[in-house]
Amino acid sequence: MSKRVVVTGYGVVSPLGNDVDTLWDHIKASKSGINKVEFEGYEDINTKIGGAIKDFSPENYFEKKELGKYDKFVQYAYAASRQALDQANLDIEKLDPNRLGIFIGSGIGGIDTVLENHQTLLDKGPRKVSPFMVPMMIINMAVGIISIKTGFKGTSFSPVSACATGNHAIGEAFLNIRHGYSDAILAGGSEASINPLAYAGFSRMRAMSTNNDEPMKASRPFDKNRDGFVMSEGSGILLLEEYEHAKKRGATILGEIVGYGSTTDAFHITSPDFHGAERAMKLALELAQIDPTKIDYINAHGTSTPEGDKSETKAIKSVFGEHAYHLKVSSTKSMTGHLFGAAGGIEAIITLKSILENIIPPTINYEFPDEECDLDYVPNKVIQAEVNYAISNGFGFGGHNAVLVFKKFDQ
Repeated sequence: MSKRVVVTGYGVVSPLGNDVDTLWDHIKASKSGINKVEFEGYEDINTKIGGAIKDFSPENYFEKKELGKYDKFVQYAYAASRQALDQANLDIEKLDPNRLGIFIGSGIGGIDTVLENHQTLLDKGPRKVSPFMVPMMIINMAVGIISIKTGFKGTSFSPVSACATGNHAIGEAFLNIRHGYSDAILAGGSEASINPLAYAGFSRMRAMSTNNDEPMKASRPFDKNRDGFVMSEGSGILLLEEYEHAKKRGATILGEIVGYGSTTDAFHITSPDFHGAERAMKLALELAQIDPTKIDYINAHGTSTPEGDKSETKAIKSVFGEHAYHLKVSSTKSMTGHLFGAAGGIEAIITLKSILENIIPPTINYEFPDEECDLDYVPNKVIQAEVNYAISNGFGFGGHNAVLVFKKFDQ
């Protein structure tokens, strides 16, 4: 018999705040977290804007002597995980640690660590390269450090599927608990990729916005004048828990996961094929055992790229038919920017908050309708509406698609 899977905690580090309440307040206020990137090395790069983390205090989570051993993506992941555990009031001493897991991925991992140590190698030679370089840079180390610090000894792994990473982590954790293998799993993603090399690479692909003069208006999903995504960083982590386990310990339940679909386009390394996204949404709805007309809101992948937004719109219309024009669709990347591997975690949290408060977040900077993107994208301001079922989409380079279905919790 399949188990029910609920959410009992969540935490974030984001360009719009380093805790869930601050993030959500800024989302409701339609605020952008995008600013000019004020670091060295961007002078000759076309894009000079991004969603960098501000006012993050790692000393709230780590001893000072530890900080030189952990890349920023690890710091962000642990901070968000710690918030989730604190909210869930999980007393590990009273639980079986062998049934507590961690599924946290990243699109790029410790790229800053790689670049810094490569420069050290060139300037000072191999003996000056940090002995911590390898454990700092590898993507699974976020899970490793969180496990060491929490005592979670159950199943763990670190999915890497570009921008679908966070959704894959949450979806696979959902299945693991649903089938009875774990009692609770920390799941989501973390990213710290704002650096000149990443910017140069994406700029050469012409994938990023170059609206440097108006940073807060640069991310404009589904708008006719969109010109690319805006890179951001941070982490979004959920604590998923088997319902009876959560109930027994008196946990506050924030929402329920009821569906997950995962597919691959088999089409192109960067350009999407809407059929892959369409199949992922259909699979998620089938697993949830609900009719498409039950969905009230879709937190779209919506990156603000010309082809990506058009493809996602086409997929939604193919899945939902006439209902596509009655449900609400918004891209909160218009405010947060695109957090790559962490996007799915943060957007899952935003989706859950939408269900909890019956508030649908907007797509800001939506000014000029695109005839090929003709759905209700909740332009510019939040709206009040009953939200019982919602979808969160995540699609990544390489044709990876991962879709989650969330439900308002009831007994």
